[in-house]
Amino acid sequence: MSVWHDLVGQEPVVEQLRSAAEGAGKPAHAWLFTGPPGSGRTAAARAFAAALQCNETPRGCGHCASCHQVLQGTHADVEVIRPAGLSFGVKETRELVLRAASSPSGGRWQVVLFEDADRATEAAANALLKAIEEPPPRTVWLLCTPSPEDLLVTIRSRCRLVTLRTPPVGAVAEVLRLRDGVDADTAETVARAAQGHISRARRLATDPEARKRRNEVLAVPRRLTSVGPAVVAAEALVKAAEAEAKATVEELNESETSALRQALGESTKGRMPRGTAGALKELEDRQKSRATRVKRDALDRALLDLASYYRDVLTLQLGAGSELVNTELSAELRSAAEDGTPEATLRRLDAIMHCRGQLGANVNPLLAVEAMTLALRTR
Repeated sequence: MSVWHDLVGQEPVVEQLRSAAEGAGKPAHAWLFTGPPGSGRTAAARAFAAALQCNETPRGCGHCASCHQVLQGTHADVEVIRPAGLSFGVKETRELVLRAASSPSGGRWQVVLFEDADRATEAAANALLKAIEEPPPRTVWLLCTPSPEDLLVTIRSRCRLVTLRTPPVGAVAEVLRLRDGVDADTAETVARAAQGHISRARRLATDPEARKRRNEVLAVPRRLTSVGPAVVAAEALVKAAEAEAKATVEELNESETSALRQALGESTKGRMPRGTAGALKELEDRQKSRATRVKRDALDRALLDLASYYRDVLTLQLGAGSELVNTELSAELRSAAEDGTPEATLRRLDAIMHCRGQLGANVNPLLAVEAMTLALRTR
């Protein structure tokens, strides 16, 4: 099984990356992987990193020691950067640039895989630009962002672009059925609900709580009967996102804090040596930033699920003939389509997208979501 096995519905990308990995000489020194959430841009970058380090023919065999180490995240010459918080600062970027300049210890290249590179601050992006402008001879940068426009034009102009598409529903369903043992009907339903987002589809197929949260989001439109229920619905959406974020980061925070306290010399009575308060405070700040990011991501997923409801309504109103995302609600969607107008549905979709923009601009989540639910109930 090659390293390209997990790239679902991305045949042109696989061909592009395989050709580059197997080509003579050094590949391009910087690559930009773009594509919508769930398209697999990080998986593509990781597979490419494995192919670059592979010593077998063809490159990216998937079974040699180098491929295995890269895919498991243990290869000494492949560094993966995952910004934990809302942004990635200039100090961290400068440290990364210094590490990237070192010669590979055993692999063919020194590879830096930067997930969510769009989270780099302006100062961090400028520091990254300098490294990409004058790269060391055996360093390869792999940057991942949803869109090329998420990076400075001066950075993306120096990168070779790899564009991934949203995988077809049928391809995602087949992966769930063959690799995860999901029955065909469930696989088709969750693949359509996830709109091509592979990991989201897998989670919906295997996690009852995830399905429950999504069903609660899709119930919001029929609860917006007046101002009071609209405000209550907004509060429920925000609290659900907070609960999901807490469940996601709580155990990780505890293990990180415990490991750091031990590393800093915690006594058997729980006392810390002098001068360690700063390190603990820095970790606490990073954890708070990560929790904010996870909460925002959870809320954004809920808003996208809500948008899929009105997308289906609009599809029916316009007679577009496209397949519905939420097929299990077809009767309700048809009733909503008959009861409204395309113009009103478009205004509701605009309200959801505006709320997403407000959240991205750090507007108070509850206020932003309340404004959205109030706008959704107006015709």
